[in-house]
Amino acid sequence: MTTGNELIHRFEQYASPKLAENWDNPGLQLGNPDKTIKRVMTTLDVRPEVVREAVKQDVDFIFAHHPVMFHPAKKLDTRMPQNEMYAQLLSHGITVYAAHTNLDTANGGMNDWLASQLRLTNTERLIDSGLDPVSRKKVGMGRIGTLNGSMNAREFAQYCMRIFGVKGLRWLATSSDMDKPIHRVAVLGGAGQDFWHVAVDKGADAYVTGDVTYHFAHDMVANHLTVIDPGHHIEAICESQLAKLFGKWKKENNWDFEIIQNRINTDPFNFMLNNEGEN
Repeated sequence: MTTGNELIHRFEQYASPKLAENWDNPGLQLGNPDKTIKRVMTTLDVRPEVVREAVKQDVDFIFAHHPVMFHPAKKLDTRMPQNEMYAQLLSHGITVYAAHTNLDTANGGMNDWLASQLRLTNTERLIDSGLDPVSRKKVGMGRIGTLNGSMNAREFAQYCMRIFGVKGLRWLATSSDMDKPIHRVAVLGGAGQDFWHVAVDKGADAYVTGDVTYHFAHDMVANHLTVIDPGHHIEAICESQLAKLFGKWKKENNWDFEIIQNRINTDPFNFMLNNEGEN
């Protein structure tokens, strides 16, 4: 028998909560990690539809990237979908754990997965965050590396759409930069617009990140940075990567639980395109 705490302890050697940003809320979110676990679900988000699927699949431990609780609940009125979701988790005895910016910062974590997905080579940290408290190795958010081959801005946008499997994305490039060859690429999963200047300082031709806002976009293109915003949901790569990681540890430690991946698409956005012409 394996408890939730055993999985948590092993994971925190890999991506310590001490690596998380001050504003973040990683770690145990809800439930009792002392209990034996029989079926673990990996997921990007914990949303009502994901919880319904977890209940249907007899899951007793959810391991998520995004924390369930960013803000304290002041009222537990279960007429509100978020609160009803908490009630469902508790009533079905499901423990929830989240690894957010600590997984973003850890070596072998989110940003290495995304850099690998983009097939970047010679990668290095985009942002230095000091030393890992466990391994004492240097860690940091984001990655920057070399693209295999050369593409212009439009070709790179199409490449990202295909690599990440998204139906649409937003991309930024001035008319004078449209044909500039892209070789060096920075990537930061989630909402990374605050660090665009680091990408520029480190010689990036293009920056891949999510949730780019209007005024930041103006500053980025003014500095001749091509930007690809495929959305926040590309971090769903964690569902398969965490499952693979847990499978490895399960074998090494003779753990006795099943691992399943969330199959619910939690991306809230749809795209409507104007087919009459291009802007």
